Order: sequence, then C-alpha cells, then structure tokens
Amino acid sequence: MQRSEFEPGQYVRHPQKPEWGLGQVQTAIGERVTVMFEHAGKVLINTSVVALEPVWDL
Repeated sequence: MQRSEFEPGQYVRHPQKPEWGLGQVQTAIGERVTVMFEHAGKVLINTSVVALEPVWDL
C-alpha cells in the first residue's frame, strides 16, 4: 500500500471548487484520496491531478 501525503480525518479544500466547502479525508491510498465535502458529498480525488489544500486553522 502506498503512503499518501494526506491522512484520514485531515481537513482539506479543493482549490478549483471553493463552493464544495470544507472536506474531511475519509481514506488516502497513494494518489487516491476520498474526501467528504460539506456541499458536494463524497468525492474521490486523484492528487496527481488536483492539489488539495490542507486546512490547519479551524
């Protein structure tokens, strides 16, 4: 199993989809990260295509 730069429970934002709101990482395996967004639901993101932005200040 490949390590990911993201971890389950971590909060992120999609840089091209701010209307999706805050997202929480559900699973992260290599470049495949499943995120539950406030306004878009569960979305599978390929981090080699989309540079998710970590959110540290909640």
